[in-house]
Amino acid sequence: MTEQTLPKTGLAGLRENWRSDLLSGFLVFLIALPLCLGIAMASGVPPMAGIISAVIGGLLVSRISGSYVTINGPAAGLIVVIYDAVYTLGNGDMMAGYRYALAAIVVASLFQVAMGLMKAGKLSAFFPASVVHGMLAAIGIIIMAKQIHTVFGVKPDADSLFATIGQIPSSIWNMNPEIAMIGLFGLILLIIWDVVDNKWIKMIPAPIIVVIVGMALGQYFDLDLKHHYMVLPDAEWLPHHDFTVGPKYLVEVPANFMDSFYFPDFGKFFTVEFWVAVVSICLVGSLESLLSAAAVDKLDPYKRCSDLNKDLTAVGIGNTTAGLIGGTPMIAEIVRSSANVNNGAKTGWANFFHGAFLLLSVALFPRLIHEIPMASLAALLVYTGYRLAAPREFYKTLEIGKDNFIVFIVTILSVLATDLLIGVAIGIVVKTLIHLSRGVKLKNFFSMAFHIKQTDENTYHVQISGAAIFSNLLGLKSELAELPKGKTIYFDLSESELVDHTVMEFLHDFSEDYQRSGGHCEITGLDEHEPFSDHPQAARKKPSKQK
Repeated sequence: MTEQTLPKTGLAGLRENWRSDLLSGFLVFLIALPLCLGIAMASGVPPMAGIISAVIGGLLVSRISGSYVTINGPAAGLIVVIYDAVYTLGNGDMMAGYRYALAAIVVASLFQVAMGLMKAGKLSAFFPASVVHGMLAAIGIIIMAKQIHTVFGVKPDADSLFATIGQIPSSIWNMNPEIAMIGLFGLILLIIWDVVDNKWIKMIPAPIIVVIVGMALGQYFDLDLKHHYMVLPDAEWLPHHDFTVGPKYLVEVPANFMDSFYFPDFGKFFTVEFWVAVVSICLVGSLESLLSAAAVDKLDPYKRCSDLNKDLTAVGIGNTTAGLIGGTPMIAEIVRSSANVNNGAKTGWANFFHGAFLLLSVALFPRLIHEIPMASLAALLVYTGYRLAAPREFYKTLEIGKDNFIVFIVTILSVLATDLLIGVAIGIVVKTLIHLSRGVKLKNFFSMAFHIKQTDENTYHVQISGAAIFSNLLGLKSELAELPKGKTIYFDLSESELVDHTVMEFLHDFSEDYQRSGGHCEITGLDEHEPFSDHPQAARKKPSKQK
């Protein structure tokens, strides 16, 4: 792809690509609307908080970000962090906790802005890949465990995550049949849409079909009016037969859009709980946004590379604005961004249009949004959680190596038993202990021995020696980012003693990205190393006799 064929940016890009970006923005809006509502509700905040975040992500962040086709908005990965902040800071009072959490979002977002300005976009490389995947899988399990009860129309009486999981059989047994029909039908539709391989069907966003069908069933069951109904009165084996339905099973949105805004309360600024929330929001939000933005670049048909530092700064500015008026944090969201690319988006104006359509929908049609059943949104979230923690994710991790799988499982269990920050920290500690057991010296944990030499005008040799692991990758990543495009780069690992999966994954991804931009990369010197599995990106170590 030559430079001349790249879509223009700014106002010139709007004039050139407005048709394709407008269409993609509208289609992404159809996906984003139910997801934003559901993510906000699952986070313990008003549904409109998710819409506010996505509107700001579209109208503001799209104009100042360093990416091209990413869609910014609330994401499932932040549900656990925000819910914990709201519940903890409010001591069980969710509305009070919501306003305290908004203050934490503002402070965390200012740190995001500072990180972007200090060019900390590369910090995502510091976290072992297995820990990141474990964190996301744990988030998926938590989302499923909490939202499955809403699918069945039951509210569990549980004070902990494991108690919530333990009450799933009870919720199934005591399900509200009409609400469960709405939720389960939504799940079935999502499964069908994922399995069916028909381009015409795939053109219709599954989330909007789930919502439309849910609204139709909600009208059929007359959820707007609180009433009782009986089910199988002669079936003595059922625990009860009398059920209640009504507006409480529908999304609650204010009739006046201006009533959707809330302002932060900094009253707990000097408490430990507040700063735990700040660190959690900043860490998880920044990490997930950086990883998603980098992943979206691989989907871009024009192979453009985002400026991750500029993108992190823009997201931080967007989150600061959102926190000040009642919105949840946003990231560069991978699912909506993938749909954006597939729908033919060319520039960041698609993100802008998606935000504009969201704003118009909530400002002009709040009554229509109120008709969406919460069970339909819960079905979307359960399926989203499943995709984060699907069996294939476990298999893929095991395929890379047993060491990787151990760290992955330990991170999942630690997050479920404690919280995200502690769980991630435990995962990193376990990964560190594995490296120590393999002979990595403490002094090498934060310093990789490498040398970059230019042998001629178009060729660079990168010699790596000693231990090349997740914790000492930042220096190499920074140096490689400064190399000119379109050259030939040789990575020589013949002098390395240990190369872990995170570094192998980085070298492969860097090589692919560099070659897409017109250059050439080769990874050499691994013939004498013994991999810990047959996977091409598995960790590998040189036998002692070869040192």
